[in-house]
Amino acid sequence: MEKTNPCDIAVIGGGPAGTTAATLLTRRGWNVVLFERDVHPRFHIGESLLPMNVPIFEELGILNDIRRIGVVKPGADFTPPDETGNYQIFEFSRALRASPDHAFQVRRSEFDQLLFETCRKAGVDTRESCCVTRVELSDGGRHIIHTRDADGQEQTWECGYVLDASGQQTVLAAQQKWRVRNPRHAAAAIFAHFENVEFRPATESGNISVYWFDEGWIWMIPLTGGVMSVGAVCRPEHLKTRRGSKKEFLIDTINRSVGARSRFRNARQVQPTRVVANYSYFSTKQVGPGYALIGDAYAFIDPVFSSGVYLAMSSATQIVPVVEHWLNEETGRYRIAARRYQRSINRGINTFSWFIYRFTTPAMVSLFRKPRNIFKVEQAVISMLAGDVYKGREIRFRLLVFKCIFAIASLVQAFRPKHPSSVPAA
Repeated sequence: MEKTNPCDIAVIGGGPAGTTAATLLTRRGWNVVLFERDVHPRFHIGESLLPMNVPIFEELGILNDIRRIGVVKPGADFTPPDETGNYQIFEFSRALRASPDHAFQVRRSEFDQLLFETCRKAGVDTRESCCVTRVELSDGGRHIIHTRDADGQEQTWECGYVLDASGQQTVLAAQQKWRVRNPRHAAAAIFAHFENVEFRPATESGNISVYWFDEGWIWMIPLTGGVMSVGAVCRPEHLKTRRGSKKEFLIDTINRSVGARSRFRNARQVQPTRVVANYSYFSTKQVGPGYALIGDAYAFIDPVFSSGVYLAMSSATQIVPVVEHWLNEETGRYRIAARRYQRSINRGINTFSWFIYRFTTPAMVSLFRKPRNIFKVEQAVISMLAGDVYKGREIRFRLLVFKCIFAIASLVQAFRPKHPSSVPAA
């Protein structure tokens, strides 16, 4: 009979969500095993972090390490179509509440490896090159996890709680048929790393830059060593127009923005071009009897506001009491905590989603081009950009005011003659 290995908690995935949850739960005395199908360091997109990540770094004890491997990010700047030097900067220091005044830009290979090593040092049983092949969920008892390592060796694990932090692999959602393509948002991304891309001047040099163009938007993320992560998020139909190589298509897409093209003249590519298509999805289940889906394993929308890593790590910190109530057999408290957790996470996702769904509309471009701080609405938007999306009625109220302003701006745009440089609605 095959031996079954016991543990309190099984974590699927060794990215930001999985390592954060595993570290915090192990420090609280639980026996945690983490399964990562790849080997660190490995490439991953999502290099721009948010200020609200900083308190989590402090809790994990890695803030100084992040400073060592990252570029300080004081804000974000946005450039409308057919503009070059006329860009609008949103500085995190102007946020409505006392969120940190900066974030970091990081190479995910270094960042994820740091989180993984922190996890291992905390005492987590970390297993790389170990793929979860099947999960047998039990409504009230112990769950069974089947794994296979790089040598083909198969093992069986029994645990009291399963945390699916497998990112876009979505192990549980894929197995249980919970994964659903987001019907409100279809997008694809193409990206690579470059040298000799022009940086913003002086104190703006660490900003993420966003450029609108007719088929979507472009990002420029400064990394250490003079490298720039450059990519485009566009409608899938745009990718279907590709005739040459991925590299040629990415460069052609970047050149469609006057502003991006002006900084890209001397660029030299230092990493292969990658494409991710039709990636927006969610799971119909989030938390259940002895399991939860956290980070991208639950939902992913779009990287436009750099929300992915923060939503992953914040969901990991918020799931800790939920897991503990289950393992302590506190059924009533577990249900309350699970409902509270789901409301919180979905509120954050929905806050970002509202902006993302409308980001390429002419009205949104117009409002970001010339922001107004009426009733401190601009500061509330900066708070959203900083990741302050869970608490704070004053932020939610002012974002509601922004939505009203957006509705008015949309009506105005609808009755204006169309201009050739207008950005079509998504």
